[in-house]
Amino acid sequence: MNLSIEQQNAVEHVRGPALILAVPGAGKTTVLIHRTANLILNHRISPEKILSITFSKASARDMKSRFSQLFGDISSIPIEFSTIHSFCFSLIREYAYTNRIKYTLVEGEKERLNKFNLIKKIYLDINQQYITEEKLEALLNATGYIKNMMITAEEFLKNNKIDIENFKTIYNTYEKYKRDNNLIDFDDMLTLSLEILRENKHILEKYRNKYDFLQVDEGQDTSKIQMEIIKLISSPKNNLFIVADDDQSIYGFRGAYPKGLLNFNNIYPKGKVFFMEDNYRSSKNIVSVCNEFIRRNKLRYNKNIRTSNKFIEPISVIKVNSISEQYKYIIDDLKDRELSKCCILYRNNLSSVGLIEFFERYQIPFYIRDVKVKFFSHWLIQDVINFIIFSNDTSNMAVYESIYYKKKGYISKKQINYAKTLNYNLSVFDRIMDFPGLSNFYRSTLMDLKLDFKKLSKLSPPEAIRFIEYDLEYEKYLKENSMRFGYTYDSLKTILHYLKLIANNTGSLNDLLNRLKYLDSLCRNSSYTKNAVTLSTVHSAKGLEFDRVYMIDLVDGDFPSSSSVDASEKGKYELIEEERRLFYVGMSRAKHHLSLITPNRIGDKSVSPSRFLLELQNNKN
Repeated sequence: MNLSIEQQNAVEHVRGPALILAVPGAGKTTVLIHRTANLILNHRISPEKILSITFSKASARDMKSRFSQLFGDISSIPIEFSTIHSFCFSLIREYAYTNRIKYTLVEGEKERLNKFNLIKKIYLDINQQYITEEKLEALLNATGYIKNMMITAEEFLKNNKIDIENFKTIYNTYEKYKRDNNLIDFDDMLTLSLEILRENKHILEKYRNKYDFLQVDEGQDTSKIQMEIIKLISSPKNNLFIVADDDQSIYGFRGAYPKGLLNFNNIYPKGKVFFMEDNYRSSKNIVSVCNEFIRRNKLRYNKNIRTSNKFIEPISVIKVNSISEQYKYIIDDLKDRELSKCCILYRNNLSSVGLIEFFERYQIPFYIRDVKVKFFSHWLIQDVINFIIFSNDTSNMAVYESIYYKKKGYISKKQINYAKTLNYNLSVFDRIMDFPGLSNFYRSTLMDLKLDFKKLSKLSPPEAIRFIEYDLEYEKYLKENSMRFGYTYDSLKTILHYLKLIANNTGSLNDLLNRLKYLDSLCRNSSYTKNAVTLSTVHSAKGLEFDRVYMIDLVDGDFPSSSSVDASEKGKYELIEEERRLFYVGMSRAKHHLSLITPNRIGDKSVSPSRFLLELQNNKN
C-alpha cells in the first residue's frame, strides 16, 4: 500500500511520545497498522511487546482483521489489539487470582444479578417508587461519567443538573454494595485497575516490563481515567503513540476528555505531534465546507482538511414543510440508487420511528444500527393504548388505575380503593358514583367522563389519540409533568406526533397494536436485511462512510440541543462545540452526496432550522 508523506512520517516514529492528529478519512487505522508492522519488521520489536488499544470491540476486531490481511505471516506470535476494558479486565483477573478474590461482573442483562436490577432495587428502597427507563439511563450515564472523569458525586452535582431524587445516596449505596460484595461493572474495571496499578508496585512493574510500546486508536474518545491508566503503564519509557482527531470527540456525556489531547505538549514536552490533513474519502465540495464549519470551534488544534478529490456536486440544504415531506423527498431521491451505499443520519433515535413507518410502507429495505428503539416500549405510548383499551371496557380497574390521574376530572386514590371493593362487572364510573357523600356536581363530572370514554371507543386510532390529547386533557398532564420525567414538553409532543403518524394508516386499536409490534420486530431483525439503507444516529455512525448521506430533522433546539444553546449564551461553549463536532462527524461520513434536511413543522408546532445550517449557508460550495 502506498502511504502519503504525512502517513509515512507517522509510521516511522519509533521511540518517545507521539500524537498523530488526523482529519476524517485520513487513514488513522491504516497508519496504526503500518506502524505496528514497521516496529516488528524493521526494528525487530517482538509483537508481544506491543499493546494496541481501541475503544470498541468492533474496532479491535477490524484492526486485527486488517493487520492480518496486510501482514498476516510476519509473526507466529499474535499481536494484541484490545479494548481498554478487555485489557483492564485481564489485569483485574490476574490480581484477583493472586489475592484469592472472586469478582463478579454485573453487566449481563440476562443474569439475575445485574447492575440494572441492582440500581432499580436501590432506587425503589430509597425513593419508595419504581424508576422509569429514562431515569435509569440518566443514572447509569451519570455514574459512568463520575468514574471516567475521576470526580466525586458531590463534584458532579455541583456542575450538572440531574432530575433524580436522592442521587448521591443512590450512587453511594450502589458503590458500597458492589464493594462489599466484590461486584464490578464496566466502569469499575477502570477504577479498580487504576487502584491496583497505583497500590501494587509488583503488578505495575510487570505490565511496564511486558509492554514496551503502547498504541492508542481513536484517542479523542479516551476518558480521563483511561488516559491515566495508559500513561501509568507507558511510563517511564513513554513509547506512547496516540492516533486521534480532537474534532471528532463526541462522547463528552460518557466522560471522553478531548482536553487531554490539547494538553499533550504540557504532559510530554519532548513529544512529537504529526498532522495528517489529507482526506481521501470525500469530494472537494464536502471537504471545504466541513473545514470552514469546524474552524468555528475554539477548543481545538489548528488544522486544515484538504483533499485531492474532485468537486462532484454541491451540498444540498433542503427545506420542507413537514416531517412527512422530508421522508417523501428521501424516498424519491433513493429511487434506482444502490441502497447499501446510502445512509440517513439523525441526532436522536426517535427520528428513526417515522422513517421506519414510511420505508416499510414504500417497501424500502433498511438496516437500523441502534436496534433498541425505545419508542415502542415508551410509557407515553402505553398510556395512550391504555386509554383506548379502557374505553372498550370501562369495568377494567387494573387499566384505569394506571391512567385515572392523567386526565381531566379529579378522582382520588380513596375513591379508587373504594370502587375496588364493589362489583367488578360494573363500570368504574358507576362504582365511584356509590362513594359516600359525593356532590351532584361531582356526579355530573363522572357522567361526562363516562360519556367521553364511550365516545372514545367509537373513534379511529388517529381520532382517538387527538381526543385523548385534547378532550381528555392528557396534553395538560404531559405539560405539567414533563420535567419530572426528565423530558421537555416538546419531546413528549414529538413522541405523540410519531404515534399519530403510525396510527394514520390503521383502522382499529388492534391494527395499531399489530403495526407497532410489526415495526418493532422489523427494527430488531433489520441486520438480516440485504441491500438496505442504513439508518443511524450520528454517534453510532462514527468511523463509517457512505456514497450518499442524508442528515434529517435539523431543527434548532434538537441539533444543537436547547441546553447547549442556553449554556453558550451564558459563555460556556464546551457543549455547543461538542454538538458542532457531532454535526461535523455526520457531514464527513459522506463521500459524494450530502443532503441536509430541515422541516418547518413537527406536528402542529413551527420549528426553526438548526443554527448550524445557517453557519453553513455562507460556506456552501
